[in-house]
Amino acid sequence: MSLQTLSEWLRCPNCFLPLSPNEPLALRCGSGHSFDVNKRGYVSLAGSASGLIGDSAAMVDARALFLETGWYQPLRERLAERVAAEDPTRVLDIGCGTGYYLQGILTHSPAVRALGMDLSPVAVRRTVSGQTHVDGLVADVWSPLPVRDASADVIVNVFAPRNASEFHRVLREHGLLFVVVPQASHLRELRAAGLALDVPANKGAHLSAALSPAFELATRDELSSTLRLEPAQASALIGMGPSSHHTDAAALARQLSGVQTVTASFELLGYRRLSN
Repeated sequence: MSLQTLSEWLRCPNCFLPLSPNEPLALRCGSGHSFDVNKRGYVSLAGSASGLIGDSAAMVDARALFLETGWYQPLRERLAERVAAEDPTRVLDIGCGTGYYLQGILTHSPAVRALGMDLSPVAVRRTVSGQTHVDGLVADVWSPLPVRDASADVIVNVFAPRNASEFHRVLREHGLLFVVVPQASHLRELRAAGLALDVPANKGAHLSAALSPAFELATRDELSSTLRLEPAQASALIGMGPSSHHTDAAALARQLSGVQTVTASFELLGYRRLSN
């Protein structure tokens, strides 16, 4: 972990001045605001005003368990290829989770300097672990981001909340925002069993409308496959997302007995940042 590379991404969440290294393990702005840096390689600039809580350790563990099966590998590869085509120097992953998709990007683009951001300290810790080219930030996407203007060539946002005005600010001119959203058929078998939340129809089209006129759609990929899941894998799939808050263990075991195949369908949308 380098205080210097971490600081180069960040601005003070209080006064918005750039943060600089302040040894041994702190960042400091010109106004005197100081923030401790975790020795594991990340800093928390989330504050406590929002009251939001990031993913729990159990949810992050479930996500890691499911993603290790490789079912979402085609999505990771397509995203990494799209990012590599931009030949970026700096990539910001907002909603980084376990770092699964960021690791794929670094495999295709090993010289990239990356920042993994999530509201969950557990997720950020998992993302930066063992990664020399990845810095970590705990922050709330709904607040003004403690990230400097035009500091990213590419923003990655996979199944995570979006803040269009802040994404526009921190992305360089003509940079790319890559967003992954579920299609209406995603996890339909789990929804039919009452084990997953509904997906709004035409989510990609609504997203494009919401991001206009700050961004214009540049690329669009649809990916769909049928997953043949073992009960433990299906349980991890449910446990890694918001549906985990609505299902108890006993009910889950009963309902999963009838689920053998699950549809996974996504849209990978690339949006070009337009000038101010």
